[in-house]
Amino acid sequence: MDKSPEIKIALVQPDLNWLDKTANLAMLEEKIWELKGRCDLIVLPEMFPTGFTMEAQKLAEPMNLHIHKWMKQMAAQTGAVITGSAIISEGGHFFNRLLWVYPDGHTEHYDKRHLFRMADEEKTFSPGKQLPIFTLKGWNFCPQVCYDLRFPVWSRNGWEDGLAGYDVLFYVASWPAARISAWDTLLPARAIENLAFSFGVNRIGTDGNGIHYNGHSGVFDFKGGKVLNLGEEESIEIISLNFKDLEDYRTKFPAWQDADSFQITK
Repeated sequence: MDKSPEIKIALVQPDLNWLDKTANLAMLEEKIWELKGRCDLIVLPEMFPTGFTMEAQKLAEPMNLHIHKWMKQMAAQTGAVITGSAIISEGGHFFNRLLWVYPDGHTEHYDKRHLFRMADEEKTFSPGKQLPIFTLKGWNFCPQVCYDLRFPVWSRNGWEDGLAGYDVLFYVASWPAARISAWDTLLPARAIENLAFSFGVNRIGTDGNGIHYNGHSGVFDFKGGKVLNLGEEESIEIISLNFKDLEDYRTKFPAWQDADSFQITK
């Protein structure tokens, strides 16, 4: 499929109601409805239905239940792909699962690989084993979730016959204000090293554990330049990315040709 010259992405930076799926879905539905026909992709934060929590036993849902069906409905109504992560149960395990839902209901997913041990996430959730690449209007997207940002090997762009494995690297997150400097530093770093656009969507507000989040959702170009920053307030912004700009830079500065080859075995 030929790549569309541009792609429009809506970043949704909300305050979330603690452990209240009904309230969060209702709140987000009002925001998302305004995006109908205005963008190709709508991005929500990590665990957008609940906030970042280890109460999986209480809050998890299987695929194609309320959260997944809600995402299908939102995608159908807006005509855009919608993505974000939620607590999903499958095969006796819990996953921090990023869902990528097309307007026709077709769904792909990525399970968070790097589990945040400082919150005992690895004691509740199972890590993902596969890193899929999603396609939208010919663009290739590499999905990541929050703590994955600290591990560049996992997000390393692959190249075959001069073509990149992906064009856009993105993170959905619940990244606390106390460590926001790492977020602000690593998002552009991932863009630079992978010769790709990168963006991250974070939440704001304070959760039930007293953890404060201050947003800083943002978009960076392939040189690490800041394209958009949502600041520290509840916000929705739409950004348009241009593929020719990316393609021209990759041609003029083909650093990928000198990259070290390796395989992830674990």
